[in-house]
Amino acid sequence: MGLRSTHLASMEGGHFDVFVIGGGINGAVSAAALAGRGARVALVDRGDFASFTSQESSNLVWGGFKYLENYEIPLVRKLCLSRNRLMDAYPTNIREIGFLASLDQTSPHPPWLGALGSFAYWAIGNFKTQRPRMLGSRTIEAEEPLVDTTNVRGGIEYFDAYLEDNDARFVFSFVRRAMDAGAVVANYVEASSARWVGGHGEEGRWIIDLVDLISGETVRCTADTMVNAAGPFVDGLNHGWDNPTDHRIVFSKGIHLVVRRLTENHRVLAFFDDTQRLFYVIPMGGRSLIGTTDTRTGDPLSTVTAADREFLLSQINARLDLDGPLRVDDIIAERSGVRPLVVPRDGNDQEDTDWTALSRKHEIEVNTEQRIVTVFGGKLTDCLNVGEEVAAAIKRLGVSLEPDRHDWYGEPAAATHEEFMRQARLSGVDDLQLATMHEPPSQRLWRRYGHRAFAMLEAIREDPSMAEDVMEGTDYMRVELHLAAHTEMITKLDDFLRRRSKVSQVISQDALRSSADLVEVATVLFGSSADEKLAEYFQLEDYEVKQ
Repeated sequence: MGLRSTHLASMEGGHFDVFVIGGGINGAVSAAALAGRGARVALVDRGDFASFTSQESSNLVWGGFKYLENYEIPLVRKLCLSRNRLMDAYPTNIREIGFLASLDQTSPHPPWLGALGSFAYWAIGNFKTQRPRMLGSRTIEAEEPLVDTTNVRGGIEYFDAYLEDNDARFVFSFVRRAMDAGAVVANYVEASSARWVGGHGEEGRWIIDLVDLISGETVRCTADTMVNAAGPFVDGLNHGWDNPTDHRIVFSKGIHLVVRRLTENHRVLAFFDDTQRLFYVIPMGGRSLIGTTDTRTGDPLSTVTAADREFLLSQINARLDLDGPLRVDDIIAERSGVRPLVVPRDGNDQEDTDWTALSRKHEIEVNTEQRIVTVFGGKLTDCLNVGEEVAAAIKRLGVSLEPDRHDWYGEPAAATHEEFMRQARLSGVDDLQLATMHEPPSQRLWRRYGHRAFAMLEAIREDPSMAEDVMEGTDYMRVELHLAAHTEMITKLDDFLRRRSKVSQVISQDALRSSADLVEVATVLFGSSADEKLAEYFQLEDYEVKQ
């Protein structure tokens, strides 16, 4: 029986203190925080973990510099402190990075005002990052020749943080943390119905009917409390549960385009587009991520349109000094998602909402009679606060929790890290296959797996081929693939290619389709079902490697 089947079997007939619906960042941190404090927790998502909004971010961990425009000082302060906390808790996963903002004729602010804002931002964040700088156009041209400075008035460089790996991988680390603490979790499971029975408050309970979307089988369990962490779909769940709330969600669509690495300088390039909205060129391993846009929409399901591509490509081509303009054929992969933005339920309707004034704040509401906690909005930077606030709300609903030892998040202790690196040096793992890697294997293994990386060192000692990249240019070793097959609940090929790794974000679909290495990946993950999973991924009746 596989890991997912084992967890589904544990849900059947089980009773939980808390049932969490939604496996994005809000649901993942909620499950980790609660399980880490001794609660009996179940978590389901009708897709894969982090398979919706949480996989479509810019991979940045930042305090919201742009929110200063609307004088949201308390929110910026809170987000900066959250960023600082994440940087301290995840020193190898979340690292400081510079943002070089070039201010041209389309920019709404002159360089001096941008510099003033960057120093205020630095101070609001307790001076955690490097000191910002005001830059002239000649300095920008000297330090970043890729930027076309023809119309640049000047600029600034300020500092925030970014995820070394992808956003979905970070979300899954909380799911894995919850599992390690005893939580029962499953992807591709839908709550077909959830009914509150037996009275008010602690006198009642939830009866939850689940459908395994892979097998079609049904499961029933019960719970004392519910956490609605369904991201863009929270309103629909609340409506189905007759749960009135003071807030609701509206949607803003954002896209990113992945292209070849445009500059070897390891910094984010920031520009104002023709609508005076910031967009970025963000390093992502051997690639660059361009985005994001901000388009109001009424549909949580979004895709990249031809107009989206044309807009972003035209904006970046006008601001970079490239050998030739970036074209659609240069796009390796795309991201498209909606931001669930929080508005008062009795406020303006969606059409009247001032999009530029909406921030990525979160709100948590509690229904004490039906014992529901709803998480509205939020962003990755604020995730630890969400976890703690949900746990506090669940405790107020009567669920007994152990004291918070703050061990449900973060990397292992520094001493453990030092011991791992010592063993890595003795094993010689960093001397293997370095020609195709962007970093030493030991750093990669520790960052992604922590304690579990010790066993991976032993596997590499026994078989040095385990240190090879499973597909060239993907920054993902064979030993990671074998671990993922048994411990990361990979149900579909896209779970691995898009979320546990970022393979499909750095290798084009056509290149993947032609890759014989992908057959090995699928075989390790799915055994005799490999061909079926490959055909499903590429939407084919049968799968054959294109030669």
